[in-house]
Amino acid sequence: MKIKNEPTLSQSDDYNNNETPEKRRAVRLIILGILAVGTIYSIFLYQANLLPVDDYIGTATHPGITLFKH
Repeated sequence: MKIKNEPTLSQSDDYNNNETPEKRRAVRLIILGILAVGTIYSIFLYQANLLPVDDYIGTATHPGITLFKH
């Protein structure tokens, strides 16, 4: 059942590899931007996990344990 004045795929600007160069460039820039942000985020997380954590739990009279984050 077709609705009146419903556009078809062939009438679409982006159908069958007919997108404009500006749209292609925009999509590529968005993908590269997302990859760059993800890379920077993962580098920060990796660096944060490399920092040594030296937490001592306990007191002088009741020694506890020492936690090291690996």
